[in-house]
Amino acid sequence: MSPDSMTPGSVRSAAEVNERIRALWLRAGGSLSAHERAEYELLVVEWAAAIRGEVVKAA
Repeated sequence: MSPDSMTPGSVRSAAEVNERIRALWLRAGGSLSAHERAEYELLVVEWAAAIRGEVVKAA
């Protein structure tokens, strides 16, 4: 997943992003390649933003 494939302001839930993170780790067998590491980092940033958004909505 390249940064260009991410839609600005993506509205995926934290749960959905977390599932993608888990799937990535399963596909990789617990050891990420450089490309997978980059994808993982993007997903973690997206997940953190989704968590913040969900906390703000709940407040």
